[in-house]
Order: sequence, then structure tokens, then C-alpha cells
Amino acid sequence: MSGLMGSKIGMTRILKADGIAVPVSVIRTGPNQILHKKTAEKDGYLALVLGFEPLKTPKKTKKYRYIKEFSINSEEFDQFEKGSAVDLNIFKEGEKITLSSVSKGKGFAGVMKKWNFSGGPATHGCTRHRGPGSIGARAKPGRIEKGKKLPGRLGNEKVTIKSEIVMINQEKGLIAVKGAVPGAKNSLVILKKS
Repeated sequence: MSGLMGSKIGMTRILKADGIAVPVSVIRTGPNQILHKKTAEKDGYLALVLGFEPLKTPKKTKKYRYIKEFSINSEEFDQFEKGSAVDLNIFKEGEKITLSSVSKGKGFAGVMKKWNFSGGPATHGCTRHRGPGSIGARAKPGRIEKGKKLPGRLGNEKVTIKSEIVMINQEKGLIAVKGAVPGAKNSLVILKKS
């Protein structure tokens, strides 16, 4: 099984045996229900379709808030049955995993915030303290180059990071990973094996 879905709770720290405090992000995985099994004969590949966070008022077509497909190898395929739940048994403490989430949206941002520009001079008659400066020549080429770093919307895009599992709590369905995880509280986090 390649991964799970979870919900970000927040950050805390865990004290190791040697007294070092490790900052961690806590993710609630809960039960990921197997909704469908994709087979090589019918679909051309092996995968499990999982549902996470059941809706309070389920609809005919949708009973879960999040539905996602995860790849699986042929050895593990028969271990999982449709209707059963996938839990944190697929991960181990100390294992490296890949986490994907949508980062916090920061709205329309200038070049100093978005691209870390240093800005213009503070004195000597300069009136453009936080501006981008020159963005190109005049008649030639007569246009702005593609990919130019300019002001625009910042955040609210998919970010993928690698992290290490510090702690797993099977009873409560919690997993603690080292460092910060992108996204706001209660946002969806995809956990996959690296």
C-alpha cells in the first residue's frame, strides 16, 4: 500500500530520551475506507480507491468528503478487502515519507514578499521602496519576457515535502512527522511512502 489521507491538527514538540525537543506536525489519519479495488484485468493497473472523512449527510453519489486512488503492488493486493479500513500499520516510526498538501493562501503579494526582492533605496529621492524595478527594455524586444518575477497571488498551491515519522499512535489514529507541514489546520494531507 503506497499511502493514506489525513487531516492536519497542528504543531507541538516531542522530547526524545536524550532531552532534545523535536518540533512535529500532528496529522489525524482516522480510518481510510476502501471503496473500490481496481484490477489489472478490468482497469489495466492495480489500485485502491479510499474514502476519508464521512459526510454528516451523505449523498447518493458521495459518502466521503475526500476520495483518492492509491497504487498497490500485486503481493499486497489480496490482503485488502472492499469495505475494510486501512490504518497506520503501513508506516513505521523513523521511516521517511512524502507529504502533499495545499499551502495557505496569502492573497495578492508584492515582489518583496513573493520573490524575496531586496527593494529599492530608502533615501536619495527614491520613491519606489518596494517596487520590482526594471522589468525589461523598451522597443526591443517590446514585450516582457515569459516567467518574469512580478507581483501576483501567493500560496494556495500544492506543496510536496519529505519528512520523517517521529511517533505513531495507532489507538487514536495520529501520526507525528518532523517539522512543519504545508496547509492550514484541518486541511487534507496526502501521506505516501518515499
